[in-house]
Amino acid sequence: SCFSLTSVAMGNSVTSIGTYAFSSCSSLTSIQVDSQNPNYSSVDGVLFNKNQTDLMQFPAGKPGSYTIPDSVTSIGKWAFQACASLTSVTIGNSVTSIGSSAFRGCSSLTNINIPNGVASIETYTFSFCSSLTSIAIPDSVTSIGENAFSSCSSLTSLAISDSVASIGQGAFRFCDSLTGVTIGNSVTSIGDEVFRECT
Repeated sequence: SCFSLTSVAMGNSVTSIGTYAFSSCSSLTSIQVDSQNPNYSSVDGVLFNKNQTDLMQFPAGKPGSYTIPDSVTSIGKWAFQACASLTSVTIGNSVTSIGSSAFRGCSSLTNINIPNGVASIETYTFSFCSSLTSIAIPDSVTSIGENAFSSCSSLTSLAISDSVASIGQGAFRFCDSLTGVTIGNSVTSIGDEVFRECT
């Protein structure tokens, strides 16, 4: 958590970047990659793999709204983690995979669209999104992971589609503004403490 780091420039010899390498760098607004790098690339300060099918890291200090390019099919683990100044994200229908903790702690996000093609919502994916007021879960989703929406304290209502078969432990715990939930008819498993402290 390098809180004062504002920018990163990577040369053409970088071959490996670990998971959540730059997450929680709250002042980071730009990640630039040398155009000759064979493995990674950047567009508008956002880190991708070379062919821009995987969005790997959005700088945590980059403010405003963001539209994910149509080339992206996968959003990596922790990719938007703790992006507190991010107000909205548009995810294209080409995205089929969203990693665990991908949007964890995006405290200014008020809504999110999950593309119809994503099969599962992983652990902690949208946890601690404290301004999130609504969420639409598409028919493609079959499972909701542990703590996927935990501590989304502004979430007031939720409709879980008929495609969802399992809801993981603590998926909606500490969502203390939640007043109504509709659970589809395919759910066969609901984990422990799913609605704990939904006061």
